[in-house]
Amino acid sequence: MAAEEEGLTGPDEARPAPEPDPAAQAQSRPEPTVEPAGERRPEPRSVPELLLGRPPMARPLPSFDHTAAPAAPGPLFVDWLATALDAGVLDPQAFTLSTVDSDGMPDARVLVLRDVDAAGTGWNFSAAADSPKGRQLAGHPAAALSVYWPQLGRQVRVRGTVERAADVVAAAEFATRTPAARVGALVGRQSEPLSSPAEYDEAVAVARRRLEAHPDAVAPGHAVYTLWAHEVEFWQGDAQRRHVRLRYTRTGPVSSPEWSRTLLWP
Repeated sequence: MAAEEEGLTGPDEARPAPEPDPAAQAQSRPEPTVEPAGERRPEPRSVPELLLGRPPMARPLPSFDHTAAPAAPGPLFVDWLATALDAGVLDPQAFTLSTVDSDGMPDARVLVLRDVDAAGTGWNFSAAADSPKGRQLAGHPAAALSVYWPQLGRQVRVRGTVERAADVVAAAEFATRTPAARVGALVGRQSEPLSSPAEYDEAVAVARRRLEAHPDAVAPGHAVYTLWAHEVEFWQGDAQRRHVRLRYTRTGPVSSPEWSRTLLWP
């Protein structure tokens, strides 16, 4: 076999380069990357750049006449909550509950408001007594509650002491929850490490069968709490930063219906 056929030509016997094959070149050439129109990936930006041009509360907002506010904060909160519902605010019953642990470190999470004692000015919510928040409330029965309704530019802040209701009250409240919520509560083990989603799915299946067999079952440790307000602040935002802040302060013990009202600087 000739040396050329084996591709073993020496340096003095180099063959001329073959003519390029246009078809082969076309096959080996990488396809250009074409991004669909309107789907170009944005360049990474810093957080200030992401927020630039998005001024808060740049929309029509309701007014708040603090001089017409009621003598106690409970009725005003219920009125604002009803306004949020009428305005189509998503999840207007959601609020943030802030607590502290045994080391004094703050903690917070979003919960769902269950009821409001407008006369006594208490906010009701439920939780698992053996959860982190339940243990924190047992060790330090005081908390802060905050609600924000962005479409209205309204915020309510509440601070006070927390009281756990009797088990019979918790059982009655548990019965009003949706089946999915009751199953989730029966699963328990909230905030514990989870090895895999499959482990959770298995626990859910067990809890669902239990609820089907015992419709009146109540999750162990299910508790209802009331945050009795010592201080409540209503905040109405304004695009020009002329916010209206009205603070109610209880002037006596929790059983006292007497409140003082103070207008605050924005």
